[in-house]
Amino acid sequence: MGNTPLIELSKISSGTGVSIQAKAEYYNPSGSIKDRAARAMLLDGIEKGLLIPGKTIIDASSGNTGIAYAMFGAYLGYPVSIYLPANANDERKNLIRRYGARIVETDPLESSDGAFLAAQKEAAAHPERYFYPNQYNNDANWKAHYNGTALEIWEQCAGKVTHFIAGMGTSGTLMGTGRRLRELKAAINVVALQPDSPFHGIEGTKHMASTIKPGFYDESLANSTIEVNTEEAYDMARRLVREEGVFAGISSGANVLGALKLAASAPAGSLIVTVLGDSGTRYLRDGFWEGGDSCLR
Repeated sequence: MGNTPLIELSKISSGTGVSIQAKAEYYNPSGSIKDRAARAMLLDGIEKGLLIPGKTIIDASSGNTGIAYAMFGAYLGYPVSIYLPANANDERKNLIRRYGARIVETDPLESSDGAFLAAQKEAAAHPERYFYPNQYNNDANWKAHYNGTALEIWEQCAGKVTHFIAGMGTSGTLMGTGRRLRELKAAINVVALQPDSPFHGIEGTKHMASTIKPGFYDESLANSTIEVNTEEAYDMARRLVREEGVFAGISSGANVLGALKLAASAPAGSLIVTVLGDSGTRYLRDGFWEGGDSCLR
């Protein structure tokens, strides 16, 4: 797990005067960046004596962390119960079930917040049954990126990174990676990315002003915030596969779109790094793949 490739998106960044590079996190074992945090939280639970034989791993997820828990649960021999919104796509639900985990669907109108509150309530009611990592409030989440993702980026680009931008779900990727990169080079520009509306279709990301904020989210860490809309994120996902041959998911399209927007104001010669959180294979049935020509051209 980890040590994923850093890909230069030379066609997307052509003409900008900067380099845009992205960590291909779909190379992790269950297919997403969430493997890093899930592994760290489960190992932390085992080390602290909280995750013991006979307990069930329970948490809320919009999909990818749930898949990661299910994979690790299968390997370690723990039952897994995942709370997620009922409108999560079938690919994610099927992957969770194939690993043998149980799904509890929550009100889609309450989004990931509803799943979070439902899982929290069940875990609190039966603490003897469950190990509840609580990915939104577990420091092992962001530390996985502080100790892993950030150092990989630093080594892969020989310390030349000038900007790091990432979307926020739990915010673990941005908090951990951004914090460590800034310790390594104080001048690094850390940029938060989020949807431009509470009502959006960018899976795995949050509009922070309208949601329950993760406990370790530190708004002051980022130098600035870039907002993107759903249709443009879809468009960028299509561009990635058609122009770069990179088949990545919706949040990845949003991240690369944010990096391209950032490139417009970055000094010439800058090196902007972002992440490709998962693969486009998790969204094969989503209709946006049939969209028209790029609105960014």
